[in-house]
Amino acid sequence: MILPRYHIADSAIHGAGKGLFLDETVAAGRIITAPDGIEQTFRHADITASPELSAQFHASARWFEDRYTLSPDWPDECYINHSFTPNGLWHLGFVFALTELPPGTEITVDYRHLLPPDQAEDFVDSVTGEIITGLSWQESLASSTHALAELLAATHR
Repeated sequence: MILPRYHIADSAIHGAGKGLFLDETVAAGRIITAPDGIEQTFRHADITASPELSAQFHASARWFEDRYTLSPDWPDECYINHSFTPNGLWHLGFVFALTELPPGTEITVDYRHLLPPDQAEDFVDSVTGEIITGLSWQESLASSTHALAELLAATHR
């Protein structure tokens, strides 16, 4: 579920297709998206072992440990694009605003949190040209937890 008003439009990120843009200001630390309608998660090994599931892997996101969702219906949350300097923080399926975001802002997150460990994305970062490679669960959880704690501490001073 996407909490603020938004729209989908052509991305400002080269090669990204469409993007998710805010229609209202979102304060730093506020939730932009929250998980809902998650009927099932799959172990990575189960996805790769199944031709039917692996055909949908392009529409996957890691939620926790070795568990992934598949969203072949491509909900609007899937239009959040990648950045190594994102304005959204992916943490356990939630996306938090890292700074105050004005209307018109295209939402980005670091895709390394959504990918399996050591798996490279099919494309490179459009700004840096760097390969986007999945973090381990421990590294993803530790870094996003730390970033969220710092964000919330800064917004409640």
